[in-house]
Amino acid sequence: MKQVFGLIGRSGSGKTTLIETMLPLFAAQGLRVNVIKHSHHDVQFEPPGKDSARFRAAGAAEVLLATPYRYAIFHELRHEAEPDLAKQWARLAPADLTLVEGFKHYPIPRLEVFRPDLGQPPLYPEHPDLLAVASDAQLDCPLPVLDLNRPADIVRFIIARALGGHHA
Repeated sequence: MKQVFGLIGRSGSGKTTLIETMLPLFAAQGLRVNVIKHSHHDVQFEPPGKDSARFRAAGAAEVLLATPYRYAIFHELRHEAEPDLAKQWARLAPADLTLVEGFKHYPIPRLEVFRPDLGQPPLYPEHPDLLAVASDAQLDCPLPVLDLNRPADIVRFIIARALGGHHA
């Protein structure tokens, strides 16, 4: 999949906050960005302050929130299997880039958001599709480590990897 870039990380690592922070930075460069967020939970759609509402408020052109039970653009999954990432992505309106939070087992370029203070091991040793790690700590890591507190640097990295450095 071209023009798609994933973010993975442990719960509480800051994936959603990073995406929310980066969306206006992508928009300032003239990029239309969609977001797909995968969840393993049965969620109620659009309560104030929830991830999908936050992404839209931050500037995502369209949000598709996927769970094993349903996905929005409001489509109830009654006797159907959860659509895979390619089918979810195909439903979105055209965009320059689609950011994917989750779907960690699909082979797409991605980075891990890692915070050592969560007390959990990193995911990067077991994921061949990881191109970098974004962290707020110094890491001994074979991948490039991006400063989580410098989202503009992470945006530049994603543009270079997902869009070949080209944008509007």
